[in-house]
Amino acid sequence: MNKCHIAYLACAAALLGTGLGAAPSTAGHTVHLVRPGESIQKAVDSARAGDTVLLAHGTHHGSVDVTTPGLTLRGMGRGTVLVPEAGTGTGPTGKAGVERAADSCAAAGNGICVTGTKDHGVDGVTIASLTVTGFAKTGVHANEADRLTVRNVSAVGNGVWGIATERSARGVFRGNTARDNGDAGLFLANTVKDEEGATDTGGTVVEHNRLEGNRIGVTVRRLRNLTVAGNHLTGNCAAVFVVGDENKPKAGLVTVRENLIERNNKSCPKTARLDALQGSGIVLTGTEDNLITHNVIRDNVGTSPLSGGIVVFKSFVGTTSERNRIRGNLLQGNSPADLVNTDPGQGNTFQANSCVSSKPAGLC
Repeated sequence: MNKCHIAYLACAAALLGTGLGAAPSTAGHTVHLVRPGESIQKAVDSARAGDTVLLAHGTHHGSVDVTTPGLTLRGMGRGTVLVPEAGTGTGPTGKAGVERAADSCAAAGNGICVTGTKDHGVDGVTIASLTVTGFAKTGVHANEADRLTVRNVSAVGNGVWGIATERSARGVFRGNTARDNGDAGLFLANTVKDEEGATDTGGTVVEHNRLEGNRIGVTVRRLRNLTVAGNHLTGNCAAVFVVGDENKPKAGLVTVRENLIERNNKSCPKTARLDALQGSGIVLTGTEDNLITHNVIRDNVGTSPLSGGIVVFKSFVGTTSERNRIRGNLLQGNSPADLVNTDPGQGNTFQANSCVSSKPAGLC
C-alpha cells in the first residue's frame, strides 16, 4: 500500500470520526463526505473541479447528475450502494429535497449521470468504488463526457444498461462488474437517438471487467478506435457485439483481445432491432477493420442466427462487414460452430485460430 493511498484512507477515517462534511486535502481540493440519508446531489453541486465526493459505507437513495469537470464521485467499495429513492422508481429527488429538471438524465430513471452538452462537455470525471442497482434505465450513464473513468463499480440489476456512454471519448472502464442488467452490461455508442456515422473514441479502453447475466456483455455501437481487452464474459445471451449500419463513416477499428468468453448461453427473445440471442461469443455486424485476437472462447451454444464462437454477420439493414481480421484465438465447444461467417463482405480473414468447426468449412 503506497503512502498516497494510506493518506487517503486516513483522511476518510478522520472525516467519519469527526463528523465533518468536508475537509481540505493536501492538493488544495476538498473531500465532501456524504453519509446515507444525506444528499449526494447537494455535495456534488457544491463541489469544484478536482474535488472528491466521498460516499460513506451503507445504502444511499436517489439519483445524481454530475456536470462539474474533474470531479471524483467515490464510494468505499461494494458496500457503498446507490438505489432509487423509495416510491419514485425513476425519481431523482434525494432526502434533502434537491430536485432535478424533469428532462434530466436522472429523472429518466438513471442512477449516476455525467451530463455534458455539445458545447460544454464534462471532462475528467471519475466514478469509482460503489454499487449502483435497481434503476429503471441505467446504473451509470454519460453523455458528452471526455476522459471519463469508471472503475471498480458494480452495476447490478438495472433495467436497461449497467454502464453506458454516448457521444463520449477517451474513456477508461476498468475493473467493473456489470451483472443481470436488462440489455448490455457495458454499452458504448455514438448516440441512440439519431442516425449518424460512427464517431472516433480517441482510444477508449474497456478492460478487466466482469460481465455476467446481461442480454449482451459489451455492446460497441457505431464507434471507431477503441479496445476491449482482458474481460471475463459469462452467462450473458451474447458476450461482445461490435455493431455498425449504413451510416458513414462506418463502425470499426475495434480491437477485441485476450478476453475470456465462456458459456454465454442465457436465452433472450427477439427485439425490434435484433433477433433472438443465445450462445454468441463475439459478433461483428456491419463493421470494418476490426482485430479479434488471442481470445479464449468456449462453450457458447445456441440456435440463433447469431450463435457461435466468433460470428461475422451482415447487418440487419444489409451492410456488410469488411477487412476484419480474426486470428490467434482459441475456440472450443461452440455451437453451431467455433467460427461462423455468413457475411458476403470482402477481405475478412481467419488465420491461426485453434478451433474444430466452422461455417462454412475451412475457416479453422
